[in-house]
Amino acid sequence: MNQRERQPEAMTQEPARGTIRLTAAQALVRYLVALRTDANDTLFGGVFAIFGHGNVAGIGEALYRHRDVLPTYRAHNEQAMAHSAIAYAKAHMRRRMMAVTTSIGPGATNLVTAAALAHVNRLPVLLLPGDIFVSRAPDPVLQQVEDFHDGGLSANDTLKPVSRYFDRIVHPAQLLSALPRAIRVLTDAAMCGPVTLALPQDVQAMAYDYPTSFFEPRVVEFHAPAAVAHEIERAAQSLRAAKRPLIVSGGGVLYSGAADALRRFAERHGVPVAETQAGKGALAWDHPLLLGGVGVTGALSANEAAAEADCILAVGTRLQDFTTGSNALFSRARLISINANAFDAIKGNGVEVQADARMALETLGAALAEWRAPLQWTTDAQRRAQGWRDTVARVTNTMPDERLPNEAEVIGAVQRSSARSVHDDIVVCAAGTLPADLEKFWRTSTPGGYHMEYGYSCMGYEIAGGLGAKLARPGREVIVMVGDGSYLMMNSELATSVMLGAKLIVVLLDNRGFACINRLQQACGGAPFNNLIDDCWQGPHGAPHIDFAMHSRSMGALAERVSNLNELEAAMQRARSADRSYLISIDTDPGRPSNEGGCWWEVAVPEVSERDAVRSARATYEAALALRAKVEKGEQR
Repeated sequence: MNQRERQPEAMTQEPARGTIRLTAAQALVRYLVALRTDANDTLFGGVFAIFGHGNVAGIGEALYRHRDVLPTYRAHNEQAMAHSAIAYAKAHMRRRMMAVTTSIGPGATNLVTAAALAHVNRLPVLLLPGDIFVSRAPDPVLQQVEDFHDGGLSANDTLKPVSRYFDRIVHPAQLLSALPRAIRVLTDAAMCGPVTLALPQDVQAMAYDYPTSFFEPRVVEFHAPAAVAHEIERAAQSLRAAKRPLIVSGGGVLYSGAADALRRFAERHGVPVAETQAGKGALAWDHPLLLGGVGVTGALSANEAAAEADCILAVGTRLQDFTTGSNALFSRARLISINANAFDAIKGNGVEVQADARMALETLGAALAEWRAPLQWTTDAQRRAQGWRDTVARVTNTMPDERLPNEAEVIGAVQRSSARSVHDDIVVCAAGTLPADLEKFWRTSTPGGYHMEYGYSCMGYEIAGGLGAKLARPGREVIVMVGDGSYLMMNSELATSVMLGAKLIVVLLDNRGFACINRLQQACGGAPFNNLIDDCWQGPHGAPHIDFAMHSRSMGALAERVSNLNELEAAMQRARSADRSYLISIDTDPGRPSNEGGCWWEVAVPEVSERDAVRSARATYEAALALRAKVEKGEQR
C-alpha cells in the first residue's frame, strides 16, 4: 500500500474554499484532530501534557479547545508520560498513537531517554516540546540552554539523534509541510519512530491564514513496502535447499498484522518458529511448532534448533545480540531477512527481502508452493516444543518450602490466578531478570498479550508502559511485573493511573537491589559491589527498609505485601476484583535465578586484573571468542 491521505466515503465533500486564521499551535492541534484510521477512530488517541514555560500559553490553549475529541492527559514525569504514549502505540500495533508536549528546558530533555526507546523499538510517538523565542528578543529566557558557539541551539537539539524526523517550526506556514512529513514517518513501516516538532513559544502564538482544506477530515493509510519478485525468488531458493529451516519471528510480525500469515506459513511448510522478545505472542504459547524464545533469554528448545539450523528465516527482527547470541548462535546458517526497513534487512549479510512481513510471508509461501521442510526436522521440532512446555509447567508450578521464591515461581503464581483458559492478560515489563524469565515462562494466546520493552531495556518503563497499554486496551487486565530497582527509578505514573481510572495490577518483586546486574558482575569475575543494597556504601543509618505497599497507597493505589506464593495467588484475586490500581509486593531471592534455557552473550571482561576471579572469567571469555571464530569459519558446530 502507498501512503496517502484520502477522505472516507462518509466524509466525501467538495473541498472547502478559502482560509482560516489560526495560531500555529491551534493549527497543529486541529490538523491532528482531523486524522483518522477509519471513518470513526482518530489516529491520535490523546496528548500527554505537562505544561510549563514554553507550552502552557500556546499549545495549552489549543488543546483546551479540542479537549473533547483529543483528550489531554496530565502526567507526573515527562519521560514517563512519553513511555506511556509509546506503550499506547505498541499496544495498538502502531496503528494508533499519541503526542507529548513539554516545557522548553528540563521537560524537553526529559524526553531524550523515551525518544531513544521509541527509536530503538521502531515505535511512533509525536514529541512537541516548547522551544526558545525565535525572535531572540527576551534572550536568554528561563530554562534556556545557551551554547557558546551556536546561538541557534536549544535543549531540543538533544532530541535530534534520537528522532526519525526533527523539525523546528520557525514560522506558522512551516506546518503545511512539516506536519504531512511527520505523519508520513509515524505511519511508515520502514521509517517508523519518534518525530520531534520543536515549537518556539512565540511561533506557537503567531497567527496565519491557513487553507481550510488542510484541516478536512482524512483517513491515513499506513505505508509498507511490498515484496519484490526477485528478492522473494532468492529467498525461496534458499529455503528449498534447506534441510533444517527455522523461522525467527520478530516484532514486525505483530506490527504488520502477520500473526495468521506466520501460522499458515509454518503449518503449510512444516517450519518451526522461534520468537524474539518483541515477537512473542504471534503464535499461541501451545502451538505445536512454537519452540519459544530464542537467544540469551530464550528456551532450550529454540536455542538447540537454532544451533542446528542450516537456514534462518528472520521475519521483522532487528537481529540484536540477545536474539543472535552475540552472532554466535546461528552463525553457520544461511540467513534470509524479511524486514520493512532496509537497514535491518541487510544485517548478517543474508538474503534481503525488504517488505512488509505479512505480504512477504504470503508471497513467499505462494512461491514455495508445496515445498515442506523434511518431516524428521518438523517432528523433532514438535518434540522439542512439547518438551519445553513440560519444562515451563514444572518450573512455574514449583512451590519453594522455606526459601524465598524466584522470578519464575512468581510468574507461575500470577498466571495461576487467572480463571480463563485462554491467557489473555497483558503482562508489561522492561528490564532486569524478569524479561528473561517472562520470555521463557509467560504463556500468552493472543498477539499483544506480552508487552516487553527490551530493545532499549529501559528501567522505569514498566508502570508508565502499563498505563499506556491500559489506555489502549481498557478491556484487558494489565499486569505490570517490576523489580524494586525499576520501581524506585520511576513510579509516579501509578498516581496517574489512579487519577485516570486506568487500573493496573503491579506485582513488585523485591530482591533488594539490582540483582540481575549483580549476577552479571560476578559472572564476569567481579566482586559483589554497588548493586545489591547490602553491597553499597551506606551512611551511619544504613539502608532504608522500604515499604512499597505503603508507598503505593500514598499515591492512591490499593496495595499489600505478601510473604509467599499462596498469599500472592490470593492477593491476585483481590487485585483482579479491585476497582483501581493495586500493587502487590513480594520478597524474592536475588541469588537463585532459573537456569533453564539461555545461551552465550558477549560481555567484555577486563584483559588484566589483580583478581583471580577476573582472570579466570577472562580465560572463559577468550575461549568463547575462539569458539565463535571457529564456528564462523565452518570448523566446528
